[in-house]
Amino acid sequence: MPDSIEQAKRALRADLRERRQILSAHAREIAEGGVKEQLDALVERLGARSISCFLSTTTEPGTHAFVADAVARGIRVLLPITREDGLLDWAVATPDADIAEGLFGLPEPVGDVLGPIAVNDVDLLVIPAAAVDRHGMRLGWGRGYFDKTLGSMEKCPPVYAVIFDSEFLDDVPRDVHDQPVSGVVTPTRTVLIDDSPA
Repeated sequence: MPDSIEQAKRALRADLRERRQILSAHAREIAEGGVKEQLDALVERLGARSISCFLSTTTEPGTHAFVADAVARGIRVLLPITREDGLLDWAVATPDADIAEGLFGLPEPVGDVLGPIAVNDVDLLVIPAAAVDRHGMRLGWGRGYFDKTLGSMEKCPPVYAVIFDSEFLDDVPRDVHDQPVSGVVTPTRTVLIDDSPA
């Protein structure tokens, strides 16, 4: 029943979006610091030298401080750029990169664009999510960009979704094209999901 799955996803996304919008500026600031600490430790633990990471919107757990610091430490960071065809291009993050509003109002880098296969060379993917369940199934925001990216990679490195603590759920509605993640990063912890494929 694909329609009932889609309805369940829509309802859950609406609830999660509303919860994110009522967070205070102070709570967001604390969350960004926690996410940076968790991601720094994860990169260190995995020995990652090349990663992909998204630039967070104002309602997502913040990633900007993490990206800036990773670049300053000499880690190659690829940032996603949305395309009309549902695929992602990539740009290498630089300390002085301009950020503009992308296709769906998302913050995206301005600069030299690398094609979709550029992400095949990273040691770690850090991706956005609305929620993740304890089996590693990720609920995205409905456009399918990261599901397509993960589904097309020949050899997928570890994939961690960044969410708030309350968005790590027992179950999320899933469809056949939905791709699982290896783990989650929240402002307070990093969880490796044992039954994920990566």
